[in-house]
Amino acid sequence: MRKPASRRRFLQDTALVAAGSVLGANSAQTDELRLAQAQGPAQIPAEALNRGLPRIHLMVGPGTLPSMGKDRMDLLRYRLSGNPRLTGEQLIEPLPEIAKVARVDVDKTTSWGQGSYDDLRKLSLRIEEVLQSPEIDGAVYVQGTNTIEETAYFLNLTVHSDKPVVVTGAQRPYNGLSSDAQMNLLDAIRLAGAPVASGMGALVAFNGEINAAREVTKTNTYHLQTFQTRDLGLLGYIDADKIEFYRTPHRRHTMRSEFSLAAVPSMPYVEIAYVHTGTRAGIAKAMVALGAKGIVIAGVGAGAPNSLDKEIEEIIKTQSAVVVQSSRVGSGRIVRGNNWYESGMVVADNLSPQKAALLLTLGLTRTSDPDDIQRMFDEY
Repeated sequence: MRKPASRRRFLQDTALVAAGSVLGANSAQTDELRLAQAQGPAQIPAEALNRGLPRIHLMVGPGTLPSMGKDRMDLLRYRLSGNPRLTGEQLIEPLPEIAKVARVDVDKTTSWGQGSYDDLRKLSLRIEEVLQSPEIDGAVYVQGTNTIEETAYFLNLTVHSDKPVVVTGAQRPYNGLSSDAQMNLLDAIRLAGAPVASGMGALVAFNGEINAAREVTKTNTYHLQTFQTRDLGLLGYIDADKIEFYRTPHRRHTMRSEFSLAAVPSMPYVEIAYVHTGTRAGIAKAMVALGAKGIVIAGVGAGAPNSLDKEIEEIIKTQSAVVVQSSRVGSGRIVRGNNWYESGMVVADNLSPQKAALLLTLGLTRTSDPDDIQRMFDEY
């Protein structure tokens, strides 16, 4: 089937210029491509390049990376451009560099969501299924940057495989001026196929950096250097010459995880109570009334619940829900026996409220005993 003219123009416009060669040309550009190849390094046939390369499974969800703005400067309202998101095949088509580092299989499902815990459950089960194949060496999931840290941590806790699981996205749409989409995708595929990434748990590849799923967080709304690991630092770099790691994750993950989703039909409902100066009493009770089996308190400072203190104490005593004490600060630990600690409360250590909620919902698939769930927070 012939591509529409607009699609052909897009593939021409977005093809990268690398090593002095014009790449991604279609049949109308054959002569230009031959001239560029003569001036730059010799191009190896894709068939030869593919022999012995790692085989990576690519899954694509909603988000900025596969988005198409109305023009190159449409960096803010591209969701309303009217252009459909690109499929996995369309993402890799203008990037022949990928064929030099990996063989990529695109998942048959056109879009994997991450908007709910049950979406993450389905995604995790699919990735675990894919990685069971001896022919697959790693997996890459592309999604919106807003919740990359949550998806990566969920996969870190639930995918039982030593093979690399890499999550990536972009801050600018695929056709945006100076977009990070193409390089992040290439880097993620490189990382997923790197033997050195095996056994590292789920990883976030972004802006040439590797961060561990447990600690990484988004720190900037629009800038490219958004994903960082506060206090502890990144794991390594994805550089032009090689992938280099400098540290390894310490907490339990993937193959060492006790969490299995195979017999879990849906995830327990967990809610986060964000505490601020104007928080009114009754919020935590309302969450229980809505059916929450677990509540994470995103407290001020070292975990202070402020006006929610009395109802939290009651919820713990009546065992209406498991309560986890965390902080909205963004770094540092919540420790047992602090000023606002109540007997029967679980402390989140240095997990962010959103990651504490993920671990809590997984813990609740196994037990509602606060002591056992505290053990999980100590180990994961």
